[in-house]
Amino acid sequence: MPPPPPPLGRGRRRAAQSFDEALDDAELVTARTALAQGRWQSARSLLVHTGDDWDRRGHRVTVLAKEPYCAAWAREWLLAEPDSADASVLLSLALVQRALRGKEKPDRAREACRDAAALVPADPTPWLGLLLLERALGPDEDVVRAFEHVRGRYADHHHAHHLMVARLAERRGGGGPDPLHEVYDFANWAAEQAPADSPLAVLPVVAHAERYRVLAAAGHESPDPQASGHWVGRRARLVMKAAFDWWLEWEQDGHPRRLVDLNFLAHAKSCEGRGAEAAALFHRIGEHATPAPWSYPDRDPYSAFRTARAGALGTT
Repeated sequence: MPPPPPPLGRGRRRAAQSFDEALDDAELVTARTALAQGRWQSARSLLVHTGDDWDRRGHRVTVLAKEPYCAAWAREWLLAEPDSADASVLLSLALVQRALRGKEKPDRAREACRDAAALVPADPTPWLGLLLLERALGPDEDVVRAFEHVRGRYADHHHAHHLMVARLAERRGGGGPDPLHEVYDFANWAAEQAPADSPLAVLPVVAHAERYRVLAAAGHESPDPQASGHWVGRRARLVMKAAFDWWLEWEQDGHPRRLVDLNFLAHAKSCEGRGAEAAALFHRIGEHATPAPWSYPDRDPYSAFRTARAGALGTT
């Protein structure tokens, strides 16, 4: 039998007040709560209704997989429905999360991802799981291979591009600022290849923030992003303006990870000193802060978010 669900203690409630990776997906929150109590049927129904909306499926499976006992309940689901591809995909990403926490052998998680991928060849989600693992633990060639498998199934996969940008930004971290760094080229290329309404238009802003994280950690930039010149150079201004103009024209209210992009944009506009534009973004974000990029390079993210929001909205 799987272990009983953990108690919902005060620490858990406090964490929920600051960050929730489900963002504003109420159906996901409901299914995650049920899964934490061992009722996997809600997760089953959620994934069935998600269908082949690959960004939403990846988001939902990734969030569900982070529940501490997800792997145990996914195995229960597989006992009841041995041919369930959804259960296999959920189990594979749950094992990835366990491997990232040091609770599972990485090779076991890799095998589970490949087994799930064989069951659903068109689904990029098992490869997203592998990319999550390799981004943290694997060599560059394995990261690129996993990303190419995701992109081959869904070229505009939002989460996969964010993971790839974060990994690329870490190359040559000790070399100091480099306006020609490959992460900028990759982000610009991906944004240009995507359809006009794709949220990958914000990827160059993400690349700028991820590169700041690396440079600041190496001592090449100020640990206070608002005091850093990283956000006010010509390249930075052009990138921020293009992304903000895209948001004004194409705001993707229905995209499952749009709040991730809004947090990166609000952070960039705050660091750039564009308070009115940052305020507009904070109004859209509401309470849905995300740890990245507010934690960059080594800050308390919730405090940084609240301070920047108060400054932009004039509530200090």
